[in-house]
Amino acid sequence: MASRVVMPKLTDTMEEGVLLAWKKHEGDRIQAGEVIAEIETDKAVMDLEAFAPGVLRKILVLDGATVQSGTLIAVIAEADEDIAAAMADGVTAAPSVGTGSQPVATSKAGASAPSSGPSAGARPFASPRAKAMAAERGIDLSTVTGTGPGGRIVEEDVVKGSAPTAPALSAGIDQPLSQMRKAIARSTVQSKAPVPHFYLTIEIDMEPVERWRGQFKQNRQTHPSVTDLLIKAVALALTRHPELNVSFAGDAIRRYEHIDIGVAVGMEDGLITPVVRDCGVKSLADISTETKSLIERARQKRLQPQEYMGATVSISNLGMFDVDNFIAVLMPPQAASIAVGAIREAPVVSKGSITVGRRMNVTLSCDHRALDGLMGAQFLKEFKRILEHPQELAAPVEHS
Repeated sequence: MASRVVMPKLTDTMEEGVLLAWKKHEGDRIQAGEVIAEIETDKAVMDLEAFAPGVLRKILVLDGATVQSGTLIAVIAEADEDIAAAMADGVTAAPSVGTGSQPVATSKAGASAPSSGPSAGARPFASPRAKAMAAERGIDLSTVTGTGPGGRIVEEDVVKGSAPTAPALSAGIDQPLSQMRKAIARSTVQSKAPVPHFYLTIEIDMEPVERWRGQFKQNRQTHPSVTDLLIKAVALALTRHPELNVSFAGDAIRRYEHIDIGVAVGMEDGLITPVVRDCGVKSLADISTETKSLIERARQKRLQPQEYMGATVSISNLGMFDVDNFIAVLMPPQAASIAVGAIREAPVVSKGSITVGRRMNVTLSCDHRALDGLMGAQFLKEFKRILEHPQELAAPVEHS
């Protein structure tokens, strides 16, 4: 029986995906579970696997095309099987999306491949990122030679190609939204408008933490990052104030058994929030190791959906960019999100005298449907106390 291959909906926020490259050609025999294509979702680059064995009879979408989730992109069947029904089963052709797709020439072996070069008036065969970079730099893609699969123009080709021409000051260039930026636009509108936010800011003395981290360096141990310490401090504070580890669920408050903390990671085309799971029962060392791996793979767009979905609380840290203070938009269903500013020198008044201290501002965003100001203030007070007594961060994990 013919198997219809559609663009999957891998996350709740995914409405479309980019088919980066087919890994198989028309006429190739395929086993169930075998990778047949590489796709870019709103958060990551992932492999698309075949659900059934057979022959890749028909490819309907070319490399580089942006396709709505649920759209038919290929058909797998036996070599002598009639696929007319699978092709015509209420499915329209893949939408034209202006991603640089061009006509396909079929080789004698039946493999789909791009034609040898663009014809007059044809759209350039280029990746979405290459097109965006070319538009930004004022480069005519028809003058660039592609070195990607099938002659596709990739980012490196744009960099090596024609020198960019600065556009006139009065001109404007529309840069197509990446899949990640589209997802951010949708989720923030869904959050900021309907969710009643309120914000609480607290100042924390970071000198104890900096001295404590210095001990790791002196002992030549692998020392945790500030983000690692923040994750651990949030986890400890949530174990003592679990009323913040919740979400608003219409006619109920959903309380989560596990503390799953998302860490915002900035990227060229947006941000992604990998999730450190079950932080309440993990040591600082375990959190540090896991966070480093997640962030590294996030920047490579190699996270699986389960690794960046389902956080119960999130942390955004812009301190490395010298941002003193900011507020974070809640990402439903989370009821709390923490925005962390830079550690800075500041005048401190103590017992009638002024000294120079090391301070950091932290702002807590809350969903007022699930949380009240007192709850948020109590959590922040405990979070502050933990960071100002950092030895607790390395204490044995508390078990209920």
